[in-house]
Amino acid sequence: MRRKKPAEEVTQPSACPTAPVPVVIPEKPLTAEEKEKAKAARMYFNQNTQAAIVECQGLSHDKRARDRLYVKEILPAFEKLVENLINIHKFTSLHDTYEDLKNDCVNFLFETIGKFDGSRGTNAFSYFNVVAKRWLIIRTKQKNLRIRRNVSLDDPESMNANEHRIVEDHCTVPGQDVILEMETAGSGILEMLYDIRSKVKTENELACINSIITIFENIDEIDFLNKSAILLYMRELSGLSPKQLTTTMQQVKRHYKRMKIEPKFKLW
Repeated sequence: MRRKKPAEEVTQPSACPTAPVPVVIPEKPLTAEEKEKAKAARMYFNQNTQAAIVECQGLSHDKRARDRLYVKEILPAFEKLVENLINIHKFTSLHDTYEDLKNDCVNFLFETIGKFDGSRGTNAFSYFNVVAKRWLIIRTKQKNLRIRRNVSLDDPESMNANEHRIVEDHCTVPGQDVILEMETAGSGILEMLYDIRSKVKTENELACINSIITIFENIDEIDFLNKSAILLYMRELSGLSPKQLTTTMQQVKRHYKRMKIEPKFKLW
């Protein structure tokens, strides 16, 4: 008889360990104050910008700190504000380049920082939005007026009688007496400016009149001679804030009004 082999013991596989169940911690909802702060942080012109503008007004004595604050906190908001106005209202249609128009408007906003009065409860965004929009409208109207005044010399047949007369007058060479009178007037203005410099009393007034003299002495090298450009040149040359420049200009004007009628300067 054959012997039966003993049955082999079958080992049961051990059960696989179960992975730990991760514990999900519910997010804490933001409070109303935190939501407002997050919303303000996403806005390009917020309360922080307004606070920086007010702080910038108080840094008139420290030009470096003021410039750093302006470039870091205020300039980006001004640029975005002007970009939005230009794009929304299509102000670029009559201007040479987008960047020139934007930069001129931003420079104008910089010059008006000293005029903003936050103590009246005015919102800085609303104030500078209105200022920038009005500046763009005025500049566009001026540009449109210049375009309508321009006459093409390549198409003389399209000119009317008045335009022909204007072109003829423009092409006329002034007489020697007129040229001499213009040169004398220019030298008389410089002489008067140097005389005013000898009469000013404060350092700010001296810096102001020196900047004016520098501009007059380099008048042929200056590209732009509008009011905004000259004020910008004066501010850079003198290192004065817009508020300081306005105050000192009033003193310089008093000297000018009194001296311009004197015969030795030949301004009349």
